[in-house]
Amino acid sequence: MHFLVTGGTGYIGSMLVPALLQNGHRVTVLDTFAAGDATLAPCCINEAFEPVRGDARDMRTVEPLLKRADAVIPLAALVGAPLCARDEIGAVSLNRDAVIDLTKRVSGDQMIIYPTTNSGYGIGEGNAFCTEESPLRPVSLYGRTKVEAEQAVLEKGVSLRLATVFGMSPRMRLDLLVNDFTWRAVTDRAVVLFEPHFRRNYIHVRDVVKAFMHAVENYTKMRGQPFNVGLSEANLSKAQLCERIARHVPGFVWLEAPVGEDPDKRDYVVSNEKMEKTGWLPDVSLDAGIIELVKGFRMLRNGRFANV
Repeated sequence: MHFLVTGGTGYIGSMLVPALLQNGHRVTVLDTFAAGDATLAPCCINEAFEPVRGDARDMRTVEPLLKRADAVIPLAALVGAPLCARDEIGAVSLNRDAVIDLTKRVSGDQMIIYPTTNSGYGIGEGNAFCTEESPLRPVSLYGRTKVEAEQAVLEKGVSLRLATVFGMSPRMRLDLLVNDFTWRAVTDRAVVLFEPHFRRNYIHVRDVVKAFMHAVENYTKMRGQPFNVGLSEANLSKAQLCERIARHVPGFVWLEAPVGEDPDKRDYVVSNEKMEKTGWLPDVSLDAGIIELVKGFRMLRNGRFANV
């Protein structure tokens, strides 16, 4: 099978593309390569790998690549509320408009598997689990653009509503919550929490890759539907997350900020039952991922992996 992956050099893409190649697929990656990272350098020896420099918003570039593809995975995006707030035009044009334009060009014979975010649930209803039928009430521009793009994708393909992703990747990100808190635990031994009771769900980047593979293999029965993808054991508040990290980083402490607030107001618990009933289950626990991060952060000593 021939895949077109936009934004393939990013945090998820740099894990997904090698996995697709390893499974015998052809992969064309469309990316601006703006960061100058060589995350996919090991793929270049593979004859089935083709990197193309270009912008996912430019349909003149996208269309000829799409015609050769059996499946498309649109990863290109400005990810996270802070980044989208700094570049609102870029967020709308890349996160929403480019995906809608791409979806219009996908034929009925082609797969489209879209990674959105369960941040679309915004603020949940107490302890009630958010399911795929729960109302979508995003509280950020990032969430809104992803929700609007998902609506277009679901007319033809599959949407994976990812929990907050964590774990080591060739294109590392330190701004994701588990990665961020573990980094601070390893480097500073302390973190200040805003709204420590706010809850999230989490998922390891390797299990995100596994979810894409699962969606490919089960595309017919999953088509036209969204699926929450997260660790059912890990619906945790920020304070509870810190408690888990402290198990693996002795001396780590956290304090609640007496003033100020978190600009990201998401607070919800998520049910992943629908995805699990299709046969997908995660492999990497939260604790295993934290241990992995602690090892990885012994090697990192600067901020070049921030999502900026």
